[in-house]
This record gives sequence, C-alpha cells and structure tokens, in this order.
Amino acid sequence: MLRCGQMMLAQALICRHLGRDWNWEKQKEQPKEYQRILQCFLDRKDCCYSIHQMAQMGVGEGKSIGEWFGPNTVAQVLKKLALFDEWNSLAVYVSMDNTVVIEDIKKMCCTLPLSADTAAESAPDSLNASTQRRGPSACRPAWKPLLLIVPLRLGINQINPVYVDAFKECFKMPQSLGALGGKPNNAYYFIGFLGNELIFLDPHTTQTFVDTEENGTVDDQTFHCLQSPQRMNILNLDPSVALGFFCKEEKDFDSWCSLVQKEILKENLRMFELVQKHPSHWPPFVPPAKPEVTTTGAEFIDSTEQLEEFDLEEDFEILSI
Repeated sequence: MLRCGQMMLAQALICRHLGRDWNWEKQKEQPKEYQRILQCFLDRKDCCYSIHQMAQMGVGEGKSIGEWFGPNTVAQVLKKLALFDEWNSLAVYVSMDNTVVIEDIKKMCCTLPLSADTAAESAPDSLNASTQRRGPSACRPAWKPLLLIVPLRLGINQINPVYVDAFKECFKMPQSLGALGGKPNNAYYFIGFLGNELIFLDPHTTQTFVDTEENGTVDDQTFHCLQSPQRMNILNLDPSVALGFFCKEEKDFDSWCSLVQKEILKENLRMFELVQKHPSHWPPFVPPAKPEVTTTGAEFIDSTEQLEEFDLEEDFEILSI
C-alpha cells in the first residue's frame, strides 16, 4: 500500500509539472522536472516521499514500522509529508466521514502569492509589505494545486454492488488519479476499468535498487510498466478504498464538483457526500501548515526533538540501523 500511495502521488506530480497528456518514452531524454519527480521517490532516507519517510510518518498514525497500511493511513501520511515539500507545493486534502467540504478546500488552496515570479515555484503562506504595495492585482488569491483523496468503506466484507456504477464513474472524470485498494493481503493501484473488470498496477514485483547517477539522472526503467497492467473483477475488490483526484487549477476543482453533483450524488445510496459549508458539528477547519521543525522536504526527520513533536520517537532506532 505504501508503493501504491507513491504511484498515485507520482501521477499527481506528473500532472502538476508535465501535464496529464505527457507520456514516458523509453530511452528518450526526459524533462528536468521528470528527473526531479523521480528523486522524490528514491529509496533513501533523505528523499521526501521515500519508503523510509512514509513508514516513519506512519508511526504517528498508529502504524508501527513493518505493519500493514490501509488506504486511509497512506492518505494521511501523504498529507503530512506534503507539508515539507516546498518544490511540488501541493495542497493535500483527505476527506473525513465520507464528506468533501468545498469551503474547506477553497480555504486551503486559495493562497496569496508573495510575487508573480515566485508563485509558480513555491507556495508562500503570507503576504509581505512589498506585495501590498503592488496593489489589488498582486493580491489576487492563487490556487495551490490540489491532491484530493477520498477514503471510503464500500461494504463490510466485500464491496456492495450498489456502489459499482458510481465507483466506475470516478475513473471517467478528467481529474481522476485512480484508486488505492486491493483484495485481502494484496494492495493494488487501480487506474481504470473495462466492463466489470478493474485495471490495476501491481506493486509486488521486486526491482533492483536504483539511485542518482553521476550526471544527476535516475535510471527510470523500473519506474514504469514493464508488462501489461492486470485486471480483476470489481466484485472481488476489498471494500476499503481511497479515490484520488488532482485539480491543478480552481476551475478543475469546480468542474469536478459539478461532475460529482451530476454523476455521484444522483444515487439514493451515495458513495460519498459533497457539501458547500463546513458542518457546524465538526471541529473548526484549520488548513494544515508545516510544523515548526528544522527539517525540510529533502531531509529525513531524524532528530529526537522532531520525532517527539510527531510522536515518532518510539520506532526511531529501527530506521537508524
């Protein structure tokens, strides 16, 4: 499931930097953004979304090192790690209680840029005096690219057939990143469907470790499908899943909301809810912010003080061996 979470996030970053229509071609020189994306996922402690970082951050979600993760836990881990990732500058929203709140997402994604030339590179979180002097046009909120993850439970021991059509409909949306899920004891990354069969990528194939080469690039052969994706009947799906969507601009999110209203909320037994306002009985929504620690997105959370802040100290020695 850790690898599946990496797959979904990597697809979001491809859409973020290279566009949804970009395709990888074997042995072709790739854009520098592509190489930088790969370096986020290398199996090293100093890489932002490495297995090491994800497993360690999972301790704060109640998962010991080596314990199996579910789709929701992976989503929560990605949300926390994204706070340290200044280059990709993603806003990660994980829905709660099967409910997506439009007001909260707008509050999290609409930011005030420090300046026009830095807004594209980083996601600033405050407006300084120089920006204020530029007038109203410089103060227009900018949209922070959104990774939206919707964890769901679509049945008890197996998926309830009433959700099948709505689940498949999500893959048709232009904003779709697929779904995290699987079947008992096997995690898969679902990327589409054909009839009543789901198309998935299987992370269980062992690959040779790769690292950055002398010229700064990464040997990317094993990062891509070396065989055809597999298929399984949708009724064999474990009911615990997490849908993923990427909205690079605000209009993408508005379009997604319209599609959900039209295709998902028409059902009597809805797969999830989409509401305009933050529910009054919920705790106030506070947009997540980078914790006050000395680490950055490119560093491993390795000091005792930082681990204590994340309640991670208990299993620190395991990853330090």
